[in-house]
Amino acid sequence: MRFIYSFAFTINTVLAVAQTPAESPYNLKTGREVVLLGAGVASYGAAFVFNKKLDAFTPAEVQQLNVLNITPHFDRRATAKYSPSAARLSDVTLIADVALTGGVILASRRPSEGNGFFTSDLYTVGVMYVETMLLTNGIKSTVKDAVERTRPFAYNTAAPLDDKLDKDARRSFYSGHASNAFATAVFAAEVFRHYHPNSKAKPWIWVGSLGLATGTAYLRYEAGQHFPSDLLVGAAMGSLAGWGVPKLHQNRTGSAQSALKNVTAMPWSNGLASGVYLRSSF
Repeated sequence: MRFIYSFAFTINTVLAVAQTPAESPYNLKTGREVVLLGAGVASYGAAFVFNKKLDAFTPAEVQQLNVLNITPHFDRRATAKYSPSAARLSDVTLIADVALTGGVILASRRPSEGNGFFTSDLYTVGVMYVETMLLTNGIKSTVKDAVERTRPFAYNTAAPLDDKLDKDARRSFYSGHASNAFATAVFAAEVFRHYHPNSKAKPWIWVGSLGLATGTAYLRYEAGQHFPSDLLVGAAMGSLAGWGVPKLHQNRTGSAQSALKNVTAMPWSNGLASGVYLRSSF
């Protein structure tokens, strides 16, 4: 805990002295935001439907669980893990990762912008983070409830039966902690990189945020909550959301815009096949 507080203080100090650009690297568009927010909400709706159909194990079904039925084979070792303290600590590391992102969002204010909140970078980046979390958790919850994969601890005789009889014991794939941690980590690092492209703190933001995310995933494994494959997929899905949402909102640079203006696209067809011919002039 002392390390996490120290890390958070160090990051906040770095953010406080980092210079922000004169122009915002991001923009909001009503249509795009409606689609992204709507997709996130819709995925939660799908998760709700699947969860209603998800039944908890009966004691007899728990007795019939067989480690040899687990695929891929490298996942089987996870069934020997069970640690409530590791599960609690994974919550702490996830919160620390979110706190880091909060610091990055609070630092996303340009000296030249006005005082209007809804036109500020703080609002823009905040909306982006909400979209990232909605998509990450909505899709994750839908997949969890649809796949119904048994958690590793359910195979472990050291784990209490009451935990195994909870519906959540059938929501292993994929890891919500890993997807949230990596979505948050990549989002924070990408936003910081775009606001402070020349900052020497960029590697530290990446190392710190991804370190916390990796630690969170490892603790979920030690807790017996997830198989390695759950964690790998969760990390990949979270990273995609954390990178993709900022990318969708990123303003094009002048060089990118001028390059696009020099690209000519022409459709073609020879009777047997068709396509698009692209030509770029410099």
